Amino acid sequence: MTSAPPPQLRNLSLGAIFALAVIALFAVVLVVPGDGSRTGGGGSAAAGADEGSRCRGRLCPPLAGDRVHVGAERLLVDSLHLVAGKRVGLITNHTGIVGPAGPAAGETELISTVDVLHGAPGVELAALFGPEHGLRGDAEAGVGVQDGVDVRTGIPVYSLYGAVRRPTPESLSGLDVLLFDMQDVGARYYTYVYTMALAMEAAGELGIPFVVLDRPNPVGAAMQGNILSSGFESFVGMYPVPMRHGMTAGELARAYVGEFGIEVELSVVPLQGWRREMTYSETGLSWTAPSPNMPSEESALAYSGTCLFEGTPLSVGRGTESAFQVIGAPWLDGRELAERLNAYGIAGVRFEAVRFTPRAPGDGKFDGTELGGVRFVAIEAEFDAPRAAVAALIEARALSGDDWSWREGHFDRLAGTDSLRLGVEAGSDLDEITESWDGGISEFRARIQDYLLY
Repeated sequence: MTSAPPPQLRNLSLGAIFALAVIALFAVVLVVPGDGSRTGGGGSAAAGADEGSRCRGRLCPPLAGDRVHVGAERLLVDSLHLVAGKRVGLITNHTGIVGPAGPAAGETELISTVDVLHGAPGVELAALFGPEHGLRGDAEAGVGVQDGVDVRTGIPVYSLYGAVRRPTPESLSGLDVLLFDMQDVGARYYTYVYTMALAMEAAGELGIPFVVLDRPNPVGAAMQGNILSSGFESFVGMYPVPMRHGMTAGELARAYVGEFGIEVELSVVPLQGWRREMTYSETGLSWTAPSPNMPSEESALAYSGTCLFEGTPLSVGRGTESAFQVIGAPWLDGRELAERLNAYGIAGVRFEAVRFTPRAPGDGKFDGTELGGVRFVAIEAEFDAPRAAVAALIEARALSGDDWSWREGHFDRLAGTDSLRLGVEAGSDLDEITESWDGGISEFRARIQDYLLY
């Protein structure tokens, strides 16, 4: 496997890279330890944010003025002691980027964290590790990725989504520290945070410290959906967390150590200027699609619900520009489905009838066929996508007749239980299927409070 940066990245001199970081950051803070405590400035990481959000949870243009600064930028300014004089391994992909400082600072381009660390004095970037979708983020879901060499730096790249899913002792040999820098999308099903968990385990077994360079949860702090049930653990759900988990990768890592038993020396380099209620558009950061079918914030907002349809015969819009915002099939009447779903009155979302045609979809569903269906249109960023998706499962199944089927194993892995599928099959209504969810969320929120940083 080889690596090339996204089109917006370009080469910069080492001096320019550090100038970008110094200009971008305006406050010095502490690295947060990963022992589950709230010491080390963990409770004040978002102090630099503008406290007055004019959007109040609604989708809106980016805030004027300063933007959120990610952990990879802060590493350069106040946390270089974590990597200075050390052989470093980096788990990352095309979303591991820093910048821009902004037009006023004379820098408007994005820079790969790989390039930043490769050029940093006193730091030896010795190994790269790529997750599902590969180091470049262009492999389809579920497609294995091979080991290779990064063409820009000559550094070996070890795949964590192929023959192995956790770093091997051989790939970690000689490393002094292992870093994680990738953009999650805030849903239990997304595999990057489980790549992180497995790498934390592997590092801990060898006594290698692990550092998370934190990034925003792009769908904010809302916690929604069911909690994964024991016996349904998989690579799309390793721990009992909600469908929409409401945490950053750094916070999840702290919970993995403090709550779920991973033993590793953990540090988190936190965000600056991020508030839990922020949507991604409010951060001022550029959206870089974390995977081929996550083209926008709108897709991420719906994903914690619509991903469930991967375990049904319906398309989720793979092979279109609206992946995970839409569901559909050749036999569905989109207008009828939209009317039925809007009648539920689910707050913060409306459903619009659509027709769409997947082109070379990664899931192989209905390539080149025009489909009828609905679009999930977010009016409020915190709309309950998992609950909306259950309503859509109920109504789409009712309208599909003999065309409906389940990919039972896959659906239950995503749902983290078989009770959701069985409830739909039994004809239970939306409230009956989701009645335990609020209690589960309340218990989860109480359980992870000590691991939250913002």
